[in-house]
Amino acid sequence: MTALVNQAIEAYRPSAHYTAENTWLNDPNGLIFHAGVYHLFYQSNPFGDVWGNMSWGHAVSENLLDWKELPVAIACDDDEAIFSGSVVFDATNSSGLGTAAIPPMVAVYTSAYSESSSRHGIQAQSLAYSLDDGLTWTKYQANPVLDRGSADFRDPKVFLYEADGASYWVMVAVEAMERKVVLYKSDNLIDWSHLSDFGPANATAGVWECPDLFALPHEADPSLSKWVLTVNMNPGGINGGSAGQYFIGEFDGTTFLSETTVTEGPEDPERLAEYQWLDWGRDYYAAVSFSNAPDGRRIMIGWMNNWDYANLIPSSPWRGPMAYPREITLTSVNGQPRLRQRPVAAGSAEAIPASLEGSASLLDSGSQTFSLGSGTAKVITVELKSDGSSDVGFILHGEGNGQTVITVNPAQGTLSLDRRESGKTAFAENFASIETANLASATSAASAMERISLTIIVDACSVEIFAEDGLTTLTDLVFPEQPYTQLTVTASQGQAELLSFAVAG
Repeated sequence: MTALVNQAIEAYRPSAHYTAENTWLNDPNGLIFHAGVYHLFYQSNPFGDVWGNMSWGHAVSENLLDWKELPVAIACDDDEAIFSGSVVFDATNSSGLGTAAIPPMVAVYTSAYSESSSRHGIQAQSLAYSLDDGLTWTKYQANPVLDRGSADFRDPKVFLYEADGASYWVMVAVEAMERKVVLYKSDNLIDWSHLSDFGPANATAGVWECPDLFALPHEADPSLSKWVLTVNMNPGGINGGSAGQYFIGEFDGTTFLSETTVTEGPEDPERLAEYQWLDWGRDYYAAVSFSNAPDGRRIMIGWMNNWDYANLIPSSPWRGPMAYPREITLTSVNGQPRLRQRPVAAGSAEAIPASLEGSASLLDSGSQTFSLGSGTAKVITVELKSDGSSDVGFILHGEGNGQTVITVNPAQGTLSLDRRESGKTAFAENFASIETANLASATSAASAMERISLTIIVDACSVEIFAEDGLTTLTDLVFPEQPYTQLTVTASQGQAELLSFAVAG
């Protein structure tokens, strides 16, 4: 966990989250584990710290914690910007872009054609390939390979579908303005035929982007597998601006059928909280998962930012961090399928181990303060029991007046984060905010002592909360004037028993 103890070089530079050295980044794409290395490609502006000149940046890691930035992988040119997509390892050389001895890695990306192109205004899907394990890339000479003549056809996520003796590539992309996921198949990554469409459904107030589709075994019975479709959208998130949602159901190789759709067609604003959100915070967007992760694990990374203020956040010379990698599993809540998300540790599917454990104590309309140490990044684990009549607060603060307040309300079944006094907030008029999430396993009864568990990852510019063992997550950027070195736990108008407290950093 060496990345957790490295100190930030510039103000707000995180030590446990990936950032580019001195440029802008946004959506992660092309995530793949190959030849013992995790590859993180992402939307990059190689020439500045705001959005533009979209190309694929590139970083690699052996443990998901320590990242090395490499040169730009696929660069924009006068004819096209390189929008989001995915990377697969074409082990059988079905594309013919490599050889039997040296099968290629193939990137499937969106060409966003510029004014100088004969396809000006069109977004279509193109290929690039690598024969040296992802270090250098060559664009396919007959690009694009799939063109619908659309201005908003983008973000292809490709995977190899294998069932009942069949094996072919499946592309999941979006018609963004139609709030629709479109599915295609191919035997060779070059010739594509349409399979089916999904949507609009659930949250539709913003454009749909960056889809993903994958199978997950149930954590209680691995033989019970479901398919998960994730779709990111902007704006229209549950707490404003950018967000991601998911659907759980079945995929037969042609059609995805959702079992968790609440509303079809236009969303119902009154039912927004019933939709399945990947994260309830303001700053978790464009999340996609790694291909070929070891041991069948499903690991996801999102962009930790929001298009409401992404170009304005006060970081320099870099702008835009990635969220902490998450292990995704399938579980059930009240008989309904749900995703569980846990932060991953180096080379392990387990949650990050804690240290410096604190002793249990009773909070009776009072508070207790713990030191978080001086490191930039901290992983805090807390478990307590509440009598249900009390709000339980977790206040992150330093020596000054700034603070970020996390509150659990057992009676209402909610988790909230208040960053209005977190530090620098005036750079964007809509940054200062309170985010609220509905706890997945909440009950209306407040008479019995209820157990509350949280894992909180705090870094130089962010707070990520994993509640209920990852059933509910909430991610927000914060820019404190002074580092958060203390955590005060409070119970108001009631009683809470602090069962354990630990910090790793």
